[in-house]
Amino acid sequence: MNLRAKWEAQADQWIAWARAPGHDSFWRHHRDQFLSLVPAPGRLTIDIGCGEGRLARHLGGLGHAVVGIDASPSLAAAAHASDPAMAIVLADAARLPLTDACADLAIAFMSLQDIDAMPEAVREIARVLAPGGRFCLAVVHPINSAGRFETRAPDAPFIIKGDYLRPFESADLVERDGLAMTFHSRHWSLESYFLALEQAGFLVEALREPELPDHALVSEASRRWQRVPLFLHLRARRT
Repeated sequence: MNLRAKWEAQADQWIAWARAPGHDSFWRHHRDQFLSLVPAPGRLTIDIGCGEGRLARHLGGLGHAVVGIDASPSLAAAAHASDPAMAIVLADAARLPLTDACADLAIAFMSLQDIDAMPEAVREIARVLAPGGRFCLAVVHPINSAGRFETRAPDAPFIIKGDYLRPFESADLVERDGLAMTFHSRHWSLESYFLALEQAGFLVEALREPELPDHALVSEASRRWQRVPLFLHLRARRT
């Protein structure tokens, strides 16, 4: 079963998880940290891997003309139902049904690690961006996806036991406040992401490893994520 099928199988769980206000990092800090890299609204913004549409809806509220793309039929349907006025397209990110140079901004917020053909998707994003267009992305930080803290203590050692340099798939079951979600993804090294951008004709303009802010701490144990980054943010320009 590929990642697309695994996310489709988890669609109902993700919709409940994503739409519970304040439930996850998106609401507590991550969305706003990411948006600090996003340019002002332009001609067209493409949201790659839009899921049930929470970021696309927020971008629309900020004035972006958004087209959301997702490969899960259930998630694409949920995104459309949440805002029928927003364009949502059911499609594989590696084969976008969009014309060349049709957009000036593309966003992949926490989706590239969930796409089966990540380098091909980055090339497609480059194709649909006009020269000078921007690509903003957030992914699980490769350090995070490769390793684990030994314990939940704030000063616990962080250890990489596997193979950081080569891709591998993972399935992480997370249960919190009565909700459960299995996150299926693929680990890619930092070099893998940068090679995909380089080969697609992108130049990186900004890189952030945002720290977990104090206001987002849910326990003393969560302070360990102020020592190791949860996420990686990039903004790149199409040459």
